[in-house]
Amino acid sequence: MKPSDRGDKNDSSAPDSGEELPHQTDNLKSLKKKVRPDLVISEEKHGALSGNRYIRKRQSHPRYFRKIGPGHFVAEPESDRPSSPFETGYRAFKRVLIGRPLETAEEIHQRLNKVKALAVFGSDAISSSAYATEAALIILMAAGNGALHISFYEAIAITLMLSMVAFSYRQTVHAYPHGGGSYNVSRQNLGVMPGLIAAAALMIDYVLTVSVSIAAGAAAVTSALSASGHSVSPYLNVLLSLIFIALMTFGNLRGIRQSGTIFSIPTYLFVISISAMIIVGLFKAFTGTLHPVSPPPVLQVAQPVTLWLILRSFSAGAVAMSGTEAISNGVPAFQKPESKNAAKTLTWMAALLGVFFLGVSYLSMHMSLVPGDETIISQVARAVFGTNAFYIIFQVATMGILIIAANTAFADFPRLSSVLARDNYMPHQFTDRGDRLAFSTGIIALGGIAALLVVVFKGNVMSLIHLYAVGVFLAFSLSDSGMVVHWWKTRGPRWKTSIIINGADAVLTSSVLVIVAVTKFMFGAWIVVLLVPVIVAIFLVIHRHYVNVAEQLRIVPEQLPSLKIDQLVIVPIEDVNYASLRAIAFARTIAKDAILLHISTDPESADKVRQKVNTYVPDLKLVVVESPFRSFVRPLMAYVKAVHSQRPDAFVTIILPEFLTVHWWERFLHEHTAARLHRAFEKHPNIAVVMVPYLLEK
Repeated sequence: MKPSDRGDKNDSSAPDSGEELPHQTDNLKSLKKKVRPDLVISEEKHGALSGNRYIRKRQSHPRYFRKIGPGHFVAEPESDRPSSPFETGYRAFKRVLIGRPLETAEEIHQRLNKVKALAVFGSDAISSSAYATEAALIILMAAGNGALHISFYEAIAITLMLSMVAFSYRQTVHAYPHGGGSYNVSRQNLGVMPGLIAAAALMIDYVLTVSVSIAAGAAAVTSALSASGHSVSPYLNVLLSLIFIALMTFGNLRGIRQSGTIFSIPTYLFVISISAMIIVGLFKAFTGTLHPVSPPPVLQVAQPVTLWLILRSFSAGAVAMSGTEAISNGVPAFQKPESKNAAKTLTWMAALLGVFFLGVSYLSMHMSLVPGDETIISQVARAVFGTNAFYIIFQVATMGILIIAANTAFADFPRLSSVLARDNYMPHQFTDRGDRLAFSTGIIALGGIAALLVVVFKGNVMSLIHLYAVGVFLAFSLSDSGMVVHWWKTRGPRWKTSIIINGADAVLTSSVLVIVAVTKFMFGAWIVVLLVPVIVAIFLVIHRHYVNVAEQLRIVPEQLPSLKIDQLVIVPIEDVNYASLRAIAFARTIAKDAILLHISTDPESADKVRQKVNTYVPDLKLVVVESPFRSFVRPLMAYVKAVHSQRPDAFVTIILPEFLTVHWWERFLHEHTAARLHRAFEKHPNIAVVMVPYLLEK
């Protein structure tokens, strides 16, 4: 066969655009007959050798799908192109704001290494060292200056408890590597209700994490301004908090890896800054050169030192343990091996928190500092560094870590929400991932609720902290109790040691939970005590809805519905024109005896419609319903109801002609009757409303 005689066979599985094919037919004319002109353009090309000709095929349309198997396609990026200039501009703005969309297959590359994971999941716990000491001191102030040193011994007790809780969560990380933390542990070992209680407590904890951390970060700014002699507006803290929440929300919409990169800098700047402050401060304290910038005020003794006062102070300082459970909820976000990396990160987080909390508490006790307009950590930093560049850097780092601490909640709240949604306890929208593979619905919901909380409590950190520790220790106690049951069931290696540690931890955290709930009840903890059952009730209502939907949609082989439907097709027309003719043509594909329905508000127009129907569609029945009160929707609904009374088993399909305007502003020049009819019938079980569009030209 000569080279010029070679041709190709063109079928539905055409090769990619640009592929060069030799001739396989006898001549060029026969090839052109086989090629579909609407799909492929064929061009005759000449090769390097004399007489060598071939056909180059290229697609005349964008490539929307890639075939990977019989009846199996993958959508290409071309299929998601914007359809309007407005959408193009919106996507360009969105791309700048949160980055390019990521494919699902890229999820594995968005996981965190230990360095970034410490910034994402550990910033909440580490940042609490900036305000936990002050929270304990504020309670002890009622007993005068002589009682302030108790806070250091409370810090020791809290740090010991922290080490036990961290050890317990290390076991949780290995036992439940798919995340979910306290919720999964409690649900699988204690039952559904304890699991939902733990989930409700965690969700409250995460919302408060954002509110407290952001408000404390804003307070660091206002504290620095106040210390430098500037007048500070009482609303500045709220305004700064709302700005920081918005920035955190947008930062997390960029994806967990991006947020880890962005937020690692403030986290590690704070780690370095507070480490330097503690080291220098301890050196000055041991050499006798550490003194407060201004003498602490003398406090009036309002009440004696009692066990009740100490317990209240202890429960306030226990807020330092917030965020300890975060890593156990986000194990799937770690690089492989997930559990091992998560456990190491958890250990480092607990160690840093314990050292920083003890260091700040000791330096505060050494100088007998008293909380006031300036935060305790700011007073310690000024005493150690002086009011200079080092102090400013430290305050910036403190502000940064307190704001970044909210990132822990932004990483965990959406993930926990997705787990609950997967189990049908939250709306399924919370399982959706955005352009950057982040759980966007959860991120936006968390930002909105936290912003509302900041406004309601006017950005007051101490008011918010009273709500904080209840949810934290409720989750701790349920998780530890669940792990006790887990070890008793599985009895794996060293289960006896583990069950003793988890059991002791469960008793300890449950005791602290009671202390926190009782001592803070009148100061706002009652809100959390009330919210937990309310949120659990919402979970159960949502779950009951999904269960009912599943039961009603589930196919029962013995109860299969009839596949034959008594079909009645109605085409409401205002006039006979191209739009209505298009709808009538569509109706013919469903039923041959479709009914044309005209709601008449003017006898003359009804006669014109009759004439046009007789001219253009004489084979179809026209029904005219006069409307004395010039209403359109209600007479149509009455007609359909009358039809149903005669044929109760009939399924009515209403075909609505609808013309689409070219420009957006032109929509307001029309009555949108089709849209109103669609809304009127959309909830009727035996009526289907079909909109048949007709696009107007320019």
